[in-house]
Amino acid sequence: MPRDHWSLPDLTGRTYLITGSNAGLGFFSTEHLVLAGARVVMTGRNPNRLAAARAAVRRRNPDASPDLVETLLLDTSNLGSVRAAAATLRGRKKLDGVLFNAGIVHPPQERQTTADGHEIVFATNVLGHFALAGELLRPLAAGLGRMVWVGSMSTSMWPYDPVDPELVEGYTAWRAYVQSKVATAALGFEADRRMRAAGIPVSSVVAHPGYSMSGRTAGIIGVNEPSRLKRFAANLQSPINQSKERGALVLVHALAGDGVESGSFWGPQFVSHGMPRPATPSKITRDREIAARLWKVAEDATGVQWPKQKSGRLGRR
Repeated sequence: MPRDHWSLPDLTGRTYLITGSNAGLGFFSTEHLVLAGARVVMTGRNPNRLAAARAAVRRRNPDASPDLVETLLLDTSNLGSVRAAAATLRGRKKLDGVLFNAGIVHPPQERQTTADGHEIVFATNVLGHFALAGELLRPLAAGLGRMVWVGSMSTSMWPYDPVDPELVEGYTAWRAYVQSKVATAALGFEADRRMRAAGIPVSSVVAHPGYSMSGRTAGIIGVNEPSRLKRFAANLQSPINQSKERGALVLVHALAGDGVESGSFWGPQFVSHGMPRPATPSKITRDREIAARLWKVAEDATGVQWPKQKSGRLGRR
């Protein structure tokens, strides 16, 4: 796919983790990073789908070293799974970046809860990533790394204040999704403020992929197999959408590109599609009072409190 005048720097020797990388944006983010020479840890909750995705990356990129891609089971809706994966990852000396990509894009019509008792969309899209970020702070700090939280342009069109983030009352599928994205972006900006204050050398960035559709994306067995109807519907909207392969460019630029500052927000050039560029986040995601409230909710729900105060181990050198 032509990338116009944009490209990633040489990422040889760097290691990145991507949640939800067995399909969609996570899969193509993996490909972009591997083509730039990075090692990528692909994660997902289904071992068969994860193995198929890894095989597809290797099959589609035969010139890339086969040892650049590895897999790890991780279900962000399950806090036990998050803790187990984090324990494995902490065995590494460093991580250069983590892309918090996993999420439920099409929520159930009726409210559902996880084994931990949390509303499933909020748990998957928000709580699991908040916990994972805290658990991986040490290897990220060792690598002077970057965490990227995946937001959505929907937060500008439906600025729902998540006063009830788990939607105990008034659940709708769309509200659950948009609220989770408001929370994701707000926590991403709050993480930047708190890590700066604590002197921790980890960047926190928020990015959104625009209107990226599987129907505009290459067919890959076991990874992306849209129906004819999805292809038809996506092509009807082609002036305002793009493939997931192209949408992933924004995410990997935020994760590993040059000129990306902590606390910044990135999106496609034309909002719904286009090459990566700095963007303006929705007002609600920049509200510090809302962010502080959500941070406390996430801490209480996950039992993970971060960042710690300045210390010789995590502080800036």
